[in-house]
Amino acid sequence: MKFDHLSFACGPQGLAETADRLGQLLGAEFIDGGFHPRFGTRNRTLAMSGGTYLEVVEVLDHPAADKVPFGQAVRARSQAGGGWLGWAVRVDDLAPIEARLGRAAVPGSRHLPTGEELSWQQIGIKGLQADPQLPFFIKWSVDRTSHPSQTESDATITLTGLEIAGDPDRVDDWLGGQAGQALTDFEITWNAPNGQPGILSATFSTPNGSVRI
Repeated sequence: MKFDHLSFACGPQGLAETADRLGQLLGAEFIDGGFHPRFGTRNRTLAMSGGTYLEVVEVLDHPAADKVPFGQAVRARSQAGGGWLGWAVRVDDLAPIEARLGRAAVPGSRHLPTGEELSWQQIGIKGLQADPQLPFFIKWSVDRTSHPSQTESDATITLTGLEIAGDPDRVDDWLGGQAGQALTDFEITWNAPNGQPGILSATFSTPNGSVRI
């Protein structure tokens, strides 16, 4: 189990402007990540060090967006003004998580502008919807060379910290007691929720110095 990526839902200004704004802060450029046909969303991605990445995601006027949890979650966050949607951990085997959560993972895919298709399975979006401090789980169906973190040969952005309104014991329980394994590469600051739990901020080491978003 390993941290995989952060998701940021764009606000009313839309995907391109949100990605450009974050890219200027981080001193890097997001690339077109393509369309998620099963979720009714699209994204732009930024490769980070350590095999991780950052995505900005936008919900589309597409039938799938209102039918599946991921599309619903992106729409709800965007309608609230946009901001941090959630975070994902990647695993090699989803079966224990499916058994623990009592439901099956769902397939996901996106088509890159190059025509290449990236595919995966994911589970846990319903948990994120109910309690946004919780990460979701992803198992990639592509080899590591096609992972979104590999779109740049010299990724210069590193996630160094997360500030989360939530309960570390709750997250550890959700991760099956493996938080210490999954969350070792950056510091997490936990705040007692004052309203909605979830990611409050992320801090990055960048060519522009330390940047907190």
